[in-house]
Amino acid sequence: MLGFWFAWHTTGFKTNACFGFAFCNIDDDKLKMSRIARRGIHYLQRLNASNVSTALLEKGQNRVIEASLTLIRERAKLKGELVRALGGAIACPSLLGVPLGHNSSFLQGPAFAPPRIREAIWCGSTNSSTEEGKELEDPRVLTDVGDVPVQEIRDCGVDDDRLMNVISESVKLVMEEAPLRPLVLGGDHSISYPVVRAVSEKLGGPVDILHLDAHPDIYHCFEGNKYSHASSFARIMEGGYARRLLQVGIRSITVEGREQGKKFGVEQYEMRTFSRDREYLENLKLGEGVKGVYVSIDVDCLDPAFAPGVSHIEPGGLSFRDVLNILHNLQGDIVAADVVEFNPQRDTVDGMTAMVAAKLVRELTAKIAK
Repeated sequence: MLGFWFAWHTTGFKTNACFGFAFCNIDDDKLKMSRIARRGIHYLQRLNASNVSTALLEKGQNRVIEASLTLIRERAKLKGELVRALGGAIACPSLLGVPLGHNSSFLQGPAFAPPRIREAIWCGSTNSSTEEGKELEDPRVLTDVGDVPVQEIRDCGVDDDRLMNVISESVKLVMEEAPLRPLVLGGDHSISYPVVRAVSEKLGGPVDILHLDAHPDIYHCFEGNKYSHASSFARIMEGGYARRLLQVGIRSITVEGREQGKKFGVEQYEMRTFSRDREYLENLKLGEGVKGVYVSIDVDCLDPAFAPGVSHIEPGGLSFRDVLNILHNLQGDIVAADVVEFNPQRDTVDGMTAMVAAKLVRELTAKIAK
Protein backbone atom coordinates (compact mmCIF):
# COMPACT_ATOMS: atom_id res chain seq x y z
CA MET A 1 0.00 0.00 0.00
CA LEU A 2 2.85 2.36 0.87
CA GLY A 3 4.47 1.67 -2.49
CA PHE A 4 1.23 2.45 -4.28
CA TRP A 5 0.84 5.74 -2.38
CA PHE A 6 4.42 6.80 -3.17
CA ALA A 7 4.10 5.96 -6.87
CA TRP A 8 0.78 7.79 -7.06
CA HIS A 9 1.83 11.03 -5.42
CA THR A 10 5.47 11.44 -6.39
CA THR A 11 6.41 13.49 -9.45
CA GLY A 12 9.97 14.66 -9.99
CA PHE A 13 11.10 14.75 -6.37
CA LYS A 14 9.74 14.58 -2.87
CA THR A 15 11.55 14.73 0.43
CA ASN A 16 10.62 14.42 4.07
CA ALA A 17 13.17 17.11 4.81
CA CYS A 18 10.74 19.52 3.12
CA PHE A 19 12.92 22.56 2.69
CA GLY A 20 16.28 21.59 4.10
CA PHE A 21 17.97 21.96 0.72
CA ALA A 22 15.44 23.47 -1.64
CA PHE A 23 16.19 27.17 -1.20
CA CYS A 24 19.92 27.39 -0.58
CA ASN A 25 21.24 27.78 -4.14
CA ILE A 26 19.51 30.95 -5.33
CA ASP A 27 22.50 32.34 -7.22
CA ASP A 28 23.04 28.99 -8.95
CA ASP A 29 19.35 28.88 -9.90
CA LYS A 30 19.46 32.40 -11.35
CA LEU A 31 22.48 31.49 -13.45
CA LYS A 32 20.81 28.26 -14.56
CA MET A 33 17.63 30.11 -15.56
CA SER A 34 19.62 32.61 -17.59
CA ARG A 35 21.43 29.82 -19.39
CA ILE A 36 18.22 27.92 -20.09
CA ALA A 37 16.54 31.03 -21.48
CA ARG A 38 19.36 31.56 -23.98
CA ARG A 39 20.04 27.95 -24.88
CA GLY A 40 17.31 27.43 -27.47
CA ILE A 41 18.10 30.70 -29.25
CA HIS A 42 21.83 29.97 -29.43
CA TYR A 43 21.15 26.42 -30.56
CA LEU A 44 19.05 27.68 -33.46
CA GLN A 45 21.66 30.25 -34.41
CA ARG A 46 24.28 27.54 -34.61
CA LEU A 47 22.02 25.36 -36.75
CA ASN A 48 21.23 28.26 -39.08
CA ALA A 49 24.94 29.01 -39.41
CA SER A 50 25.47 25.38 -40.40
CA ASN A 51 22.75 25.65 -43.07
CA VAL A 52 20.59 22.95 -41.46
CA SER A 53 17.32 22.74 -43.39
CA THR A 54 14.16 24.15 -41.80
CA ALA A 55 12.28 20.97 -42.70
CA LEU A 56 14.76 18.84 -40.77
CA LEU A 57 14.55 21.11 -37.75
CA GLU A 58 10.75 21.17 -37.74
CA LYS A 59 10.60 17.39 -38.06
CA GLY A 60 12.76 17.04 -34.96
CA GLN A 61 10.72 19.62 -33.07
CA ASN A 62 7.52 17.78 -33.93
CA ARG A 63 8.96 14.55 -32.52
CA VAL A 64 9.84 16.26 -29.25
CA ILE A 65 6.39 17.83 -28.99
CA GLU A 66 4.66 14.53 -29.70
CA ALA A 67 6.83 12.75 -27.13
CA SER A 68 5.96 15.42 -24.57
CA LEU A 69 2.23 15.10 -25.23
CA THR A 70 2.46 11.30 -25.20
CA LEU A 71 3.89 11.38 -21.67
CA ILE A 72 1.07 13.63 -20.42
CA ARG A 73 -1.52 11.56 -22.30
CA GLU A 74 -0.36 8.25 -20.84
CA ARG A 75 -0.02 9.57 -17.31
CA ALA A 76 -3.49 11.14 -17.48
CA LYS A 77 -4.92 7.93 -18.91
CA LEU A 78 -3.39 5.86 -16.11
CA LYS A 79 -4.55 8.19 -13.35
CA GLY A 80 -8.02 8.47 -14.88
CA GLU A 81 -8.34 4.69 -15.11
CA LEU A 82 -7.32 4.25 -11.48
CA VAL A 83 -9.73 6.92 -10.22
CA ARG A 84 -12.58 5.40 -12.21
CA ALA A 85 -11.70 1.92 -10.92
CA LEU A 86 -11.82 3.13 -7.33
CA GLY A 87 -15.25 4.66 -8.03
CA GLY A 88 -17.26 7.40 -6.36
CA ALA A 89 -15.47 10.45 -7.81
CA ILE A 90 -17.43 13.00 -9.83
CA ALA A 91 -14.55 15.48 -10.07
CA CYS A 92 -10.90 14.77 -9.22
CA PRO A 93 -8.33 17.58 -9.39
CA SER A 94 -5.16 16.59 -11.22
CA LEU A 95 -1.95 18.56 -10.82
CA LEU A 96 -0.29 19.62 -14.07
CA GLY A 97 2.93 21.58 -13.79
CA VAL A 98 3.84 24.23 -16.36
CA PRO A 99 7.34 25.42 -15.38
CA LEU A 100 7.44 28.49 -17.62
CA GLY A 101 9.10 31.74 -16.59
CA HIS A 102 10.42 33.43 -19.72
CA ASN A 103 7.30 35.56 -20.28
CA SER A 104 7.85 37.35 -17.00
CA SER A 105 8.72 41.03 -17.37
CA PHE A 106 11.03 41.02 -14.34
CA LEU A 107 12.27 37.72 -12.86
CA GLN A 108 12.03 34.21 -14.30
CA GLY A 109 12.09 32.26 -11.03
CA PRO A 110 8.48 31.02 -11.29
CA ALA A 111 9.79 28.42 -13.75
CA PHE A 112 11.21 26.60 -10.71
CA ALA A 113 7.94 26.63 -8.74
CA PRO A 114 6.06 23.38 -9.58
CA PRO A 115 8.42 20.93 -7.84
CA ARG A 116 8.73 23.23 -4.82
CA ILE A 117 4.94 23.41 -4.48
CA ARG A 118 4.64 19.64 -4.73
CA GLU A 119 7.31 19.24 -2.08
CA ALA A 120 5.39 21.56 0.23
CA ILE A 121 2.04 19.81 -0.38
CA TRP A 122 3.47 16.57 0.99
CA CYS A 123 5.75 18.11 3.62
CA GLY A 124 5.70 16.19 6.90
CA SER A 125 5.24 19.39 8.91
CA THR A 126 1.49 19.25 8.27
CA ASN A 127 -1.16 16.60 7.73
CA SER A 128 -2.93 15.65 4.53
CA SER A 129 -6.38 17.01 5.44
CA THR A 130 -7.79 20.23 4.02
CA GLU A 131 -9.71 22.69 6.18
CA GLU A 132 -13.00 21.33 4.84
CA GLY A 133 -11.99 17.76 5.72
CA LYS A 134 -10.94 16.34 2.35
CA GLU A 135 -8.11 13.79 2.57
CA LEU A 136 -5.42 14.45 -0.02
CA GLU A 137 -4.01 10.94 0.34
CA ASP A 138 -7.19 9.62 -1.26
CA PRO A 139 -6.29 9.45 -4.99
CA ARG A 140 -9.93 10.25 -5.80
CA VAL A 141 -9.35 13.66 -4.18
CA LEU A 142 -6.02 14.58 -5.77
CA THR A 143 -3.79 13.07 -8.42
CA ASP A 144 -0.84 14.28 -10.51
CA VAL A 145 0.08 13.88 -14.18
CA GLY A 146 3.48 15.58 -14.01
CA ASP A 147 4.91 18.59 -15.85
CA VAL A 148 4.80 19.89 -19.39
CA PRO A 149 8.55 19.82 -20.27
CA VAL A 150 8.67 23.50 -21.18
CA GLN A 151 12.42 24.04 -21.13
CA GLU A 152 13.15 20.87 -23.06
CA ILE A 153 10.71 21.97 -25.76
CA ARG A 154 12.17 25.48 -25.91
CA ASP A 155 15.66 24.02 -26.09
CA CYS A 156 14.64 22.61 -29.48
CA GLY A 157 13.85 26.09 -30.76
CA VAL A 158 10.05 25.80 -30.52
CA ASP A 159 8.52 29.28 -30.50
CA ASP A 160 5.84 30.53 -28.11
CA ASP A 161 2.96 30.10 -30.56
CA ARG A 162 3.61 26.37 -30.69
CA LEU A 163 4.53 26.15 -27.01
CA MET A 164 1.19 27.68 -26.02
CA ASN A 165 -0.52 25.08 -28.20
CA VAL A 166 1.39 22.31 -26.41
CA ILE A 167 0.20 23.65 -23.05
CA SER A 168 -3.40 23.81 -24.31
CA GLU A 169 -3.23 20.29 -25.70
CA SER A 170 -1.79 19.00 -22.42
CA VAL A 171 -4.72 20.48 -20.52
CA LYS A 172 -7.17 18.90 -22.93
CA LEU A 173 -5.50 15.51 -22.48
CA VAL A 174 -6.16 15.74 -18.74
CA MET A 175 -9.78 16.75 -19.33
CA GLU A 176 -10.34 13.79 -21.65
CA GLU A 177 -9.85 11.43 -18.71
CA ALA A 178 -13.01 12.09 -16.68
CA PRO A 179 -13.36 12.75 -13.80
CA LEU A 180 -9.94 14.48 -13.87
CA ARG A 181 -9.94 18.27 -13.78
CA PRO A 182 -6.75 20.31 -14.32
CA LEU A 183 -5.23 22.11 -11.34
CA VAL A 184 -2.25 23.82 -12.93
CA LEU A 185 0.97 24.81 -11.15
CA GLY A 186 2.81 27.74 -12.70
CA GLY A 187 4.95 29.17 -13.82
CA ASP A 188 4.35 32.82 -14.59
CA HIS A 189 0.87 34.12 -15.34
CA SER A 190 1.23 33.80 -19.10
CA ILE A 191 0.20 30.14 -18.71
CA SER A 192 -3.37 31.10 -17.81
CA TYR A 193 -4.14 32.01 -21.41
CA PRO A 194 -3.46 28.61 -23.00
CA VAL A 195 -5.03 26.83 -20.02
CA VAL A 196 -8.28 28.83 -20.07
CA ARG A 197 -8.40 28.55 -23.86
CA ALA A 198 -8.14 24.77 -23.62
CA VAL A 199 -10.80 24.55 -20.91
CA SER A 200 -13.24 26.71 -22.85
CA GLU A 201 -12.65 24.88 -26.13
CA LYS A 202 -12.94 21.47 -24.51
CA LEU A 203 -16.17 22.36 -22.68
CA GLY A 204 -17.62 24.11 -25.72
CA GLY A 205 -18.16 27.59 -24.36
CA PRO A 206 -16.97 30.39 -22.06
CA VAL A 207 -16.44 30.18 -18.32
CA ASP A 208 -16.62 32.68 -15.49
CA ILE A 209 -13.18 33.54 -14.11
CA LEU A 210 -12.27 34.51 -10.55
CA HIS A 211 -8.80 36.07 -10.77
CA LEU A 212 -6.96 36.98 -7.57
CA ASP A 213 -3.92 39.18 -8.22
CA ALA A 214 -2.16 42.41 -7.32
CA HIS A 215 -2.20 43.28 -11.05
CA PRO A 216 -4.91 43.00 -13.72
CA ASP A 217 -2.54 41.42 -16.30
CA ILE A 218 -4.62 42.87 -19.11
CA TYR A 219 -2.14 45.02 -21.06
CA HIS A 220 -2.74 44.71 -24.77
CA CYS A 221 0.84 43.67 -25.51
CA PHE A 222 3.21 44.41 -22.65
CA GLU A 223 6.73 45.36 -23.83
CA GLY A 224 5.83 44.03 -27.29
CA ASN A 225 5.17 40.50 -26.05
CA LYS A 226 1.63 39.28 -26.76
CA TYR A 227 2.24 36.34 -24.43
CA SER A 228 3.60 38.45 -21.57
CA HIS A 229 2.42 37.47 -18.11
CA ALA A 230 1.05 41.01 -17.97
CA SER A 231 -1.18 40.41 -21.03
CA SER A 232 -2.69 36.97 -20.41
CA PHE A 233 -6.20 38.17 -19.60
CA ALA A 234 -6.29 40.43 -22.65
CA ARG A 235 -5.77 37.30 -24.78
CA ILE A 236 -8.44 35.42 -22.81
CA MET A 237 -11.02 38.17 -23.21
CA GLU A 238 -10.20 38.72 -26.91
CA GLY A 239 -10.73 35.02 -27.53
CA GLY A 240 -14.18 35.04 -25.93
CA TYR A 241 -13.14 32.35 -23.46
CA ALA A 242 -14.68 34.14 -20.45
CA ARG A 243 -18.13 35.61 -19.94
CA ARG A 244 -17.31 37.31 -16.63
CA LEU A 245 -13.87 38.17 -15.32
CA LEU A 246 -13.69 39.24 -11.68
CA GLN A 247 -10.29 40.57 -10.59
CA VAL A 248 -9.77 40.76 -6.82
CA GLY A 249 -6.84 42.12 -4.83
CA ILE A 250 -5.79 44.71 -7.43
CA ARG A 251 -3.46 47.41 -6.09
CA SER A 252 -1.02 48.04 -8.94
CA ILE A 253 -2.98 49.19 -11.99
CA THR A 254 -2.20 51.72 -14.71
CA VAL A 255 -4.45 53.84 -16.90
CA GLU A 256 -4.18 51.17 -19.60
CA GLY A 257 -5.19 48.51 -17.10
CA ARG A 258 -8.37 50.39 -16.25
CA GLU A 259 -9.13 51.20 -19.90
CA GLN A 260 -8.65 47.58 -20.92
CA GLY A 261 -10.87 46.54 -18.04
CA LYS A 262 -13.65 48.80 -19.26
CA LYS A 263 -13.17 47.64 -22.86
CA PHE A 264 -13.71 44.00 -21.88
CA GLY A 265 -16.30 44.60 -19.16
CA VAL A 266 -14.00 43.31 -16.41
CA GLU A 267 -15.16 43.60 -12.80
CA GLN A 268 -12.10 45.00 -11.03
CA TYR A 269 -12.08 45.06 -7.22
CA GLU A 270 -9.19 47.11 -5.90
CA MET A 271 -7.72 46.76 -2.44
CA ARG A 272 -8.44 50.39 -1.64
CA THR A 273 -12.16 49.49 -1.56
CA PHE A 274 -11.85 45.93 -0.23
CA SER A 275 -13.46 46.68 3.13
CA ARG A 276 -16.53 47.92 1.25
CA ASP A 277 -16.54 45.02 -1.21
CA ARG A 278 -15.71 42.24 1.26
CA GLU A 279 -19.24 41.01 1.94
CA TYR A 280 -19.98 40.64 -1.77
CA LEU A 281 -16.66 38.99 -2.61
CA GLU A 282 -17.00 36.50 0.24
CA ASN A 283 -20.38 35.37 -1.10
CA LEU A 284 -19.80 35.02 -4.84
CA LYS A 285 -22.03 32.90 -7.04
CA LEU A 286 -20.52 32.23 -10.46
CA GLY A 287 -20.86 29.93 -13.43
CA GLU A 288 -24.61 29.86 -13.98
CA GLY A 289 -25.43 29.84 -17.68
CA VAL A 290 -21.84 29.06 -18.73
CA LYS A 291 -19.58 26.01 -18.64
CA GLY A 292 -18.37 26.54 -15.10
CA VAL A 293 -15.89 28.54 -13.05
CA TYR A 294 -12.14 28.94 -13.53
CA VAL A 295 -10.05 30.20 -10.60
CA SER A 296 -6.65 31.81 -11.18
CA ILE A 297 -4.57 32.71 -8.14
CA ASP A 298 -1.45 34.80 -8.51
CA VAL A 299 0.38 34.38 -5.21
CA ASP A 300 1.13 38.13 -5.17
CA CYS A 301 -2.56 38.78 -4.51
CA LEU A 302 -1.47 38.19 -0.92
CA ASP A 303 0.25 40.86 1.11
CA PRO A 304 4.02 40.18 1.09
CA ALA A 305 3.85 39.65 4.85
CA PHE A 306 2.13 36.36 4.01
CA ALA A 307 3.94 35.54 0.76
CA PRO A 308 7.33 37.24 0.26
CA GLY A 309 8.44 34.75 -2.41
CA VAL A 310 7.03 36.51 -5.47
CA SER A 311 8.63 38.46 -8.29
CA HIS A 312 6.50 41.59 -7.92
CA ILE A 313 6.20 42.59 -4.25
CA GLU A 314 3.18 44.83 -3.73
CA PRO A 315 2.35 45.82 -0.13
CA GLY A 316 -1.25 46.28 0.96
CA GLY A 317 -2.64 42.98 -0.27
CA LEU A 318 -5.09 40.35 0.88
CA SER A 319 -4.52 38.29 3.98
CA PHE A 320 -4.39 34.53 3.59
CA ARG A 321 -7.69 34.21 5.44
CA ASP A 322 -9.27 36.78 3.10
CA VAL A 323 -8.39 34.53 0.17
CA LEU A 324 -9.66 31.39 1.88
CA ASN A 325 -12.93 33.08 2.83
CA ILE A 326 -13.47 34.01 -0.83
CA LEU A 327 -12.65 30.47 -1.98
CA HIS A 328 -14.53 28.58 0.72
CA ASN A 329 -17.71 30.59 0.21
CA LEU A 330 -17.62 30.62 -3.59
CA GLN A 331 -20.71 28.99 -5.08
CA GLY A 332 -20.09 27.43 -8.48
CA ASP A 333 -18.68 24.40 -10.27
CA ILE A 334 -14.91 24.90 -10.53
CA VAL A 335 -13.85 23.13 -13.73
CA ALA A 336 -10.17 24.09 -13.58
CA ALA A 337 -7.76 26.37 -11.73
CA ASP A 338 -4.19 27.59 -11.56
CA VAL A 339 -1.76 28.86 -8.92
CA VAL A 340 0.98 30.99 -10.45
CA GLU A 341 3.85 33.42 -9.89
CA PHE A 342 5.40 31.80 -6.82
CA ASN A 343 9.12 32.56 -7.16
CA PRO A 344 11.30 30.18 -5.11
CA GLN A 345 14.33 32.40 -5.73
CA ARG A 346 12.73 35.07 -3.54
CA ASP A 347 11.32 32.82 -0.86
CA THR A 348 12.52 32.66 2.73
CA VAL A 349 15.06 29.98 3.59
CA ASP A 350 12.42 27.89 5.36
CA GLY A 351 10.13 27.87 2.32
CA MET A 352 7.34 29.98 3.79
CA THR A 353 5.80 31.02 0.45
CA ALA A 354 6.06 27.49 -0.89
CA MET A 355 3.89 26.37 2.02
CA VAL A 356 1.46 29.22 1.29
CA ALA A 357 1.23 28.24 -2.38
CA ALA A 358 0.80 24.60 -1.38
CA LYS A 359 -2.06 25.43 0.95
CA LEU A 360 -3.76 27.39 -1.82
CA VAL A 361 -3.48 24.26 -3.97
CA ARG A 362 -4.79 22.08 -1.15
CA GLU A 363 -7.83 24.27 -0.55
CA LEU A 364 -8.55 24.56 -4.27
CA THR A 365 -8.37 20.77 -4.39
CA ALA A 366 -11.02 20.53 -1.69
CA LYS A 367 -13.22 22.97 -3.57
CA ILE A 368 -12.96 21.09 -6.87
CA ALA A 369 -13.10 17.49 -5.65
CA LYS A 370 -16.47 15.81 -5.34
